[in-house]
Amino acid sequence: MVCSQQADIDNSHLDLDELNERFENAHPKEILAWCLRNIPTGLIQTSAFGVTGMVIMDLLYRELKPNPPVPVLFLDTLHHFKETLDLVERSRQHYNLDLRVYKVIDAESRELFARRYGDLLWEKDVQKFHYLTKVEPLQRGLSELNTQAWITGRRRDQSDSRTKLFVFERDIKKRIKVNPLASWTRKETWSYVLEHNVPYNVLHDMGYASIGDEPLTTPVGADEHERAGRWRGTGKTECGIHI
Repeated sequence: MVCSQQADIDNSHLDLDELNERFENAHPKEILAWCLRNIPTGLIQTSAFGVTGMVIMDLLYRELKPNPPVPVLFLDTLHHFKETLDLVERSRQHYNLDLRVYKVIDAESRELFARRYGDLLWEKDVQKFHYLTKVEPLQRGLSELNTQAWITGRRRDQSDSRTKLFVFERDIKKRIKVNPLASWTRKETWSYVLEHNVPYNVLHDMGYASIGDEPLTTPVGADEHERAGRWRGTGKTECGIHI
């Protein structure tokens, strides 16, 4: 599927090595404030409404309050938990979000998706499942929103594949990719949420540390890693949108 044409991206003047050195120990709010000053157009937040994304959302919408607001791109995979979709709606109202929802282009419901691509596609071909529900909709959304830079909620302590995460990166399309919480820990993230009464997914109170699609997410034990409940038993650590 071909994404719509995006305006040329020119961020070659930004020295990411210098920026990463400057902001390595900076508070996420300082990183986001720099983005608002230096990337005045085409800045978006991508969020699955996990706890890290909610921290960023709170910093942008309650603390920094840019005008116009930073759009929040959400991928409706059609397979989210009801609790996740409830949080999306609560957050939209709570922050008056500029919410942009992208989903599979040829299916409007989980039932239509199964009819078109077969039952339990995530069990038969998880790569195709994630391409259809996440990778293609994300790239289409980034293109249609004329994205120059996108903000993610990734942290280094979330998984072994993220331990060397930089605050500033470039994606395969040369867009700037910003990870304001890269150096934060899970404890720091939750401390912010509780201190500022940030909305969060009620599934976190039921043992779900990291929440993705309902068929591919399980609770985690007390001694397990935060993302151990994602793709349990498959050895998979990423869905593909950050590769």
